[in-house]
Amino acid sequence: MPDKSDIFKKKLLYRASYRGTKEMDILLSSFVKKYINGFDQDMLYELEKFLDFEDEVIANFYNFNISTKNIDKNNISKIFKNFKV
Repeated sequence: MPDKSDIFKKKLLYRASYRGTKEMDILLSSFVKKYINGFDQDMLYELEKFLDFEDEVIANFYNFNISTKNIDKNNISKIFKNFKV
């Protein structure tokens, strides 16, 4: 039986994979798949908060370094900014 941590990780991966636009689905799911198993519980909660940002906010931060809604204050954003598919 999967533990709570595994279920939480699957939930985060699902949220990253089904965003609404194919580009964000690919970008975020690739990022999450690469890093999720290396994150401790605190970082997983930060990832959850990061995934709460709208696609436009994440895309503008990633592509144009535009920080709105305090996305740059999230610890995951620093890792995500350097991520390449």
